[in-house]
Amino acid sequence: MSRHDIVFERVTPSRATIANSLAETRASAFWIEDARDRHEAHPSLQDSIVADLVVVGGGYTGLWTALLAKERNPALRVVLLEGESVGWAASGRNGGFCEASLTHGEENGRTRWPEEMETLNLLGLENLQEIEDAVNRYGIDCDFERTGILSVAVEPHEVKWLSEWDEESDSHIHLDEAAVQAEVASPTYLGAVWEKESTALVHPAKLAFGLARVITELGVTIYEHSAVRSIEDAPGGVEIRTAQGRVHTKKAVLATNVFPSLLKRNALMTIPIYDYVLMTEPLSDAQLESIGWKNRQGISDMANQFHYYRMSKDNRILFGGYDAIYNAGGKVKPEYEERPESFEKLASHFFTTFPQLAGLRFSHKWAGAIDASTRFCAFYGLARKGRVAYASGFTGLGVGSARFAGNVMLDLLDGEVTERTALKMVKDRPLPFPPEPVATIGINMTRWSLDRSDHNEGKRNLLLKTMDAMGVGFAS
Repeated sequence: MSRHDIVFERVTPSRATIANSLAETRASAFWIEDARDRHEAHPSLQDSIVADLVVVGGGYTGLWTALLAKERNPALRVVLLEGESVGWAASGRNGGFCEASLTHGEENGRTRWPEEMETLNLLGLENLQEIEDAVNRYGIDCDFERTGILSVAVEPHEVKWLSEWDEESDSHIHLDEAAVQAEVASPTYLGAVWEKESTALVHPAKLAFGLARVITELGVTIYEHSAVRSIEDAPGGVEIRTAQGRVHTKKAVLATNVFPSLLKRNALMTIPIYDYVLMTEPLSDAQLESIGWKNRQGISDMANQFHYYRMSKDNRILFGGYDAIYNAGGKVKPEYEERPESFEKLASHFFTTFPQLAGLRFSHKWAGAIDASTRFCAFYGLARKGRVAYASGFTGLGVGSARFAGNVMLDLLDGEVTERTALKMVKDRPLPFPPEPVATIGINMTRWSLDRSDHNEGKRNLLLKTMDAMGVGFAS
């Protein structure tokens, strides 16, 4: 009997099913654990050195910036400083959705920069293609798959939203209930749009470690466990200090994202939002047959509090999202990563989505902090008399746009007027978040409002309408 002969009902899984699925789950980021043999350790900075460019941060933004800088000028002396180890934070913990969007989706972009969206879409697709080209050119084995993404409707009111996709584009197709369930068998799916060109899937840690290998081969010096304490003006550039060393450099790039900015002007521009993820054990052949998913697309539902999920190379399912948690005070702390109620909620939603997989267990659970901005996508700028560039606030879509940010920052440091730096999207700064305790109160009210909207036919209350009018919001 095939999955096409079975009708799965939309049911709430039992507590026993949820408990069993999490009984032996270990708290560990699967991607980092799976690729640990690819991480090459680097020393910490112990001396005073000189560089042409210092990159602060060893995640995707910093790694791509260092690579692009060496491609532009191979003779450049580039130093990368990482506070922990390369790829240990968001770049090793994300879902591996490498998207073309530079604006956190079409709707957000059109709301803010309608006159630029055609250019932004083209630049985003160009950036994604250049990522794929770089992966191939440098032999980065990161399980890169250009499979696209299914945006699925799981509530009746969301089906209406599917028709708002551009009907004239041939880069995506609309799927009705029967068609989407023929792609991936879930009783929750009422329809979908399959965007075929805009998303690739990657193994996050393999990409980070692969980029680190490449930039080292190109001559970049990486220092790990070298957290930057301060940046000071210095003759001909800036001086960057760590606990035990310092670098005099002509220019610097700040790629610290969710961690506290080294610039006072950006102190309230981002907040840390904790996102939670489960990874299943590998599916058996029978389990794979029961869900289909032969085209291996990434999947995301259309709710405000949305889920994202995908298949790994060894046929595990990563399932994350929904609970975007802001902790009062806006700190990044390891203890925030253990939140049993979030993992139990995700497990419940997983088996609601795939009831035919009851009995499957989760091998890994983890969490990570996302650098959220009020405009839902990265912002850019210069400081220290044009010698320091920064990008931050990716709000969960940094896997692809981090490379674009690297190019923007290098353009800004070079003083170049390019197609990128001429964008209003690049020139604009988002509104800051309010200070505490107003931030905690406001964010919790917003989360409550978003949840009500999801369960009230998408209708937005006065708070959400006011925030929409102001161009601010909360998302992950």
